[in-house]
Amino acid sequence: MTDMSRLKYLRIALVVIGLTFIAGISLLMIVWPSGWTWHTGHSDYPPMIIGVYAALGIFLILAARSPLDHLSLIWFTIWSSVAYGGVMALQSVTGTDNAGHLLDDAPALFIVAAVLAVLTPRGEKAKLLQGMT
Repeated sequence: MTDMSRLKYLRIALVVIGLTFIAGISLLMIVWPSGWTWHTGHSDYPPMIIGVYAALGIFLILAARSPLDHLSLIWFTIWSSVAYGGVMALQSVTGTDNAGHLLDDAPALFIVAAVLAVLTPRGEKAKLLQGMT
């Protein structure tokens, strides 16, 4: 894959992930609560997490216009997804009621991190590409 095609796929991934963060998480919490909602009954957690991810999603979509100008946001998304997915995976293993999350939201965050990490240029390559765009 060429560097320019990689950048094209990064733009697409940023939009798809951004839209998923904006609308997909809240939809999955409704449709598949055992894998996407961490609380039963009333909880203030879902609206908070939806708000945080929706805001991140908006900025990922904006970053898709010029990903090389927003590398810190992309790398924040990668590393925060790894960290949050890791915490969720650990809680899924140690908690009796959370095992469903090992197959749903925890791996989804690892997939987001992996896709963005593979497509995002690093170091000198990023600088070189920035000069070409």
